[in-house]
Amino acid sequence: MPTDAAALPILDDLRPRTVTDQVYEALYQRVINLTLPPGARLSEAEVAAQMGVSRQPVRDAFFRLSQLGFIQIRPQRATVVTQISAEAIRQAHFIRLALETACLREAVRLLTPQDHDALAELIRRQDAAIRADDRSGFHALDDQFHHDICAASGLEFVWTLVKDNKGHMDRARYLSLSYNAQNAMEEHKIILAALRERDEEKAVAAIGLHLSRIHETLARLRAEQPEMLGL
Repeated sequence: MPTDAAALPILDDLRPRTVTDQVYEALYQRVINLTLPPGARLSEAEVAAQMGVSRQPVRDAFFRLSQLGFIQIRPQRATVVTQISAEAIRQAHFIRLALETACLREAVRLLTPQDHDALAELIRRQDAAIRADDRSGFHALDDQFHHDICAASGLEFVWTLVKDNKGHMDRARYLSLSYNAQNAMEEHKIILAALRERDEEKAVAAIGLHLSRIHETLARLRAEQPEMLGL
C-alpha cells in the first residue's frame, strides 16, 4: 500500500545520534511542518526502505511519535498521522505562558545591548523570510527568537521544556503562517522594545498577547479547516 512519507533522506550511520533518533527526527519534522498532514498513512516497511534502515528503528520511532499523539498505530492496518490536538495546544499554551513569562522577567534585567541587537537581527531575518514566503524559515527563526531570550537569560532549560510540549501548537502555527506570520513578527518587535526599555510589565503583557494568539488560530482552524483539528 503506498504511503505519504515521500522524500525521506538516506541516513548517515556515522552521525552520533542513533538510527532510531534520526528516523524519529525526520518523521517528527514532517509531522510538525505538515509535509505529513493529518490522515497521512505511514508504513514501517516503506519508511525503512526509503531511509535505508531496518524496520526495528522505524518501529521504535513510530512508538515514540505515538506517545506524543502524532500518529496512531493500528494493528493490521496502516499507521496514520493524527489530527492536531486542540487539548494539547491548550496545555502547551498554559506551559509556555507560565515559563516564558517567568523567563522574560529575568530577561528584562539580564539581557545586554548586544543581546538586544542579536534579537533585532533575528527579526530582520524574519521579515526577509515573510517577504520570500519562506514559512519553514520563518518558523525556525520564530523559535530561535524565543530560544535566544531563554538562553541569554541563563535559562536555556526553559526552552527545552517548552519544545518538549509544543508539537501540536507548532502544527497549528504552521497552518496559520500564511496569515499570521506578520502579526508574530510585529509582536516580537514589541517584546524586544520592552526588553530594551527594561520595562518588565510591558514585556509580560507583550508575551501574553503573543502566545495567546493561538486561541484565535484555533478558532479559525475550527471554522475553516475542521478536518485538521481534533478535540
